Amino acid sequence: MPARDALGRALAVARDLGWEIVAAVPDLGRIEATDTSFWYGFKDDVVIRIVGDDRQSRIDIRSKSRVGKSDLGKNAERIRVFLKNFQARL
Repeated sequence: MPARDALGRALAVARDLGWEIVAAVPDLGRIEATDTSFWYGFKDDVVIRIVGDDRQSRIDIRSKSRVGKSDLGKNAERIRVFLKNFQARL
């Protein structure tokens, strides 16, 4: 899908997941967000980058915990949930 459409869809999914949108920069194809864990209120940072043109795009997403050495798989799970929800909107 076009990069502009992918960015809009990614932003909608992030909001639906309850992430706090810290920055959305369409010209750079970048979304920065924070997800807060239910237990203990830990904050994790998420960055989504979208590159492409008017015909196709590629999404790069990362999630990183702010504290601790182990996230018990939460960051990988967050990415899988995001991608599943993104694809469900196709």
